Amino acid sequence: MSAEPRRAATVDPATVGPGDVLVLRALGLGDALAGVAPLRGVRRMLPGHRLVLAAPEGIGTWLAELGVVDAVLPTAGLEPLPELPGGHVAVNLHGRGPRSHELLLATRPQRLVAFAAAGHDGPAWRADEHEVRRWCRLVDAAGGACGPEDLRLRPHVPAPEGAPVVLHPGAASASRRWPAARWRRVAEALAADGHRILVTGSPAEAGLAAAVADGLDAAENVCGALSLAELAAAVGAAAAVLSTDTGVAHVATALAVRSVVLFGPTPPAWWGPAVDHELHTVLWHGDPTADAWGDPHADVLDERLAAVTVAEVLAAARAQLARPAPVRAGP
Repeated sequence: MSAEPRRAATVDPATVGPGDVLVLRALGLGDALAGVAPLRGVRRMLPGHRLVLAAPEGIGTWLAELGVVDAVLPTAGLEPLPELPGGHVAVNLHGRGPRSHELLLATRPQRLVAFAAAGHDGPAWRADEHEVRRWCRLVDAAGGACGPEDLRLRPHVPAPEGAPVVLHPGAASASRRWPAARWRRVAEALAADGHRILVTGSPAEAGLAAAVADGLDAAENVCGALSLAELAAAVGAAAAVLSTDTGVAHVATALAVRSVVLFGPTPPAWWGPAVDHELHTVLWHGDPTADAWGDPHADVLDERLAAVTVAEVLAAARAQLARPAPVRAGP
């Protein structure tokens, strides 16, 4: 991450106008990090313009502190945007339209960068595309060169001796939540190997984290105790991160920290690590040639995720922890 974080600013809507770029991506943490690469493309497309991100305030503020954007217009999902003076450039990194297009057009931009939809010309949407590459393709077509390599917030930094393994057992939906009893077995085995374990999660996941960490001397439960910046710092200082397909996995990718990511209803070809593949091990038991997979928002464990075994996770984690630092060519 940036060595000198900048002071974030929540923007006054009345000041967003000509000379500004308003980017809509009012989604969660993983989505925000997948948007870092196209945001950097927007910077290249319009250098010298103020880059305002319409996003949840906490996530947007963090990205502003890192210098990825300049200001935040607090926004949740597809709620109406406040009235703006108009004359800015609007970029839709939120969805394919038409609703997200309509929200941005209501702010009276002088230009809208977005995928093709009724009443708007743009690149065609592709359903079978990696999330990072999709949005980079949109911005690149508009004149902002970018690619998956732009999603990194820093290069890989070898973990210090004794760095903990971050274990994040939660996810927003049950379909992407690997059983707590299995995470507990992974934690016990890694502790027996001599590793410290740091269990993370949201306040709502306290019971899940307790099931993994309670009574295990090598485990520290910080579930609900970390701000987003503190969580990123913990991930950045970890020997490895173990999680399902959720926001913390994307933090590990952005910070080039070793990880093992368990996938279920969503194929890793759409949401898996897009760079530094030697640092990240993906475990998935889906058929990549299938016409459809599971529901990432379902309230029951996805069968593909259920098929991932404790032995697989341990083998992958131990292999990552044993690997030497990757050799990078050039600066």
